[in-house]
Amino acid sequence: MGDRTDVVVVGAGPAGLATAIAAATAGLATVVCERATAPPDKACGEGLMPAGLRALAALGARDLIAAEECAPIDGICYVQEDGGRAAADLPAPGGLGIRRTALAGALARRAAACGVELRWGCAAEGFTTAPGAVTLRTGAGELTAGVLVAADGLHSRLRRAAGLEVRTGAPPRFGLRQHLRVPPWSRRVEVHLARGVEAFVTPAGAGRVGVAFLWEKDRIAGPVSFARLLERFPAVAERIAGAPADSQPRGAGPLAQAVRARTADRFALVGDAAGYVDAITGEGLSLALECGRALGEGLPLALARGATRAALAPYERFAAHEFRRYAVVCRTVLGLARRPLLRRGALRILGRHPRLFDRLVALSLA
Repeated sequence: MGDRTDVVVVGAGPAGLATAIAAATAGLATVVCERATAPPDKACGEGLMPAGLRALAALGARDLIAAEECAPIDGICYVQEDGGRAAADLPAPGGLGIRRTALAGALARRAAACGVELRWGCAAEGFTTAPGAVTLRTGAGELTAGVLVAADGLHSRLRRAAGLEVRTGAPPRFGLRQHLRVPPWSRRVEVHLARGVEAFVTPAGAGRVGVAFLWEKDRIAGPVSFARLLERFPAVAERIAGAPADSQPRGAGPLAQAVRARTADRFALVGDAAGYVDAITGEGLSLALECGRALGEGLPLALARGATRAALAPYERFAAHEFRRYAVVCRTVLGLARRPLLRRGALRILGRHPRLFDRLVALSLA
């Protein structure tokens, strides 16, 4: 017979920890199982947009992030092949560039302070659902709970086991990022554009920038490496020339993931496990924190109603609404990126009308 708790969360990334913090704050006994032995790193643009920053503050974790591990972001700037630029300001309270491990570490400390039990080095192996509980099998034994939350990432094993995964017809896109020890030269996220690939430069601390590339598999011939992708962006290469590496290159993909639903009886998906379009708009972290918080806050009532799929419907509706908004913006930006002539014309117009660009950004992040 395994341990018993109210909520078990698989995955100690931002989505899983946000869920755990909110659930514990609402009075539920909560356990987080994470296969890594410390807050996990992953390929991530590391830009936290305004909604995500508000969610981070509401979770009580904003003040736990050391100043040297983050940098303010005032806006976004698109840079075309010919050097043409279009820049927009972020709405209040602005954004934050933050090292992924620092964000997860702050959330983990907050979770522990809220009474969450963090089980590191505890890999999930599968689960079974019974009328009164769900039992998670792990390498360290079984854990029985009222509800299981899968926050185990893009290629979620628990999503697949629950039968909630569906195929996506999107062309496979991939990401690769690395950090460099160089002071940020801008308080904006820079998006450098080239045919078939984009480079994102994000301030991620007082003396660090993160450089991330996104590309479509069929548009890059031959082997892919950080150095090879950087060759396509001479302006970025010049800025970071000679800067020592501050992390190892880390990749992710295919990025697009689809789900038939985000809930089942005594089961919920959150974060990247709950569906993903692309990283091109930088909203993944905000979506993870907002949905995790909403799920955690709603779990006491859902458990009181038996944690059935019907009882979890308020979270399903909230997450579906937030995902649709994110997906519309994301697919629009992706569509422009795939059509260089249209993209160049659109950005030239936005560059000449910065107030219009500010308004579009504010609407997309509302």
